[in-house]
Amino acid sequence: MIVDLTLTDDLIAEGTARDIVRAVQQARRDAGLDVSDRISLTLGLDDETAKRVDSYLGYISGETLATSLAIDGSLSRTIATEDVTIGVGLERLP
Repeated sequence: MIVDLTLTDDLIAEGTARDIVRAVQQARRDAGLDVSDRISLTLGLDDETAKRVDSYLGYISGETLATSLAIDGSLSRTIATEDVTIGVGLERLP
């Protein structure tokens, strides 16, 4: 059996989306939110990363319970992952 280890653009995008979900989940824990709390989410992503994960925004929203998601590259609170620095802003919704 031969396994193809080639990283396609789609695989890289999926990995980045998963990194973003992990970063948001950590920010949720740091903010003391309950697992079921709905949030308004703002991600600080550079233009390249925003384009890369554009087709995964629904996945990111669903996994993080975000009812709204905006991208703002100027967020100052950041979380570094292996490949990208992500700004995360969140607000618990009533």
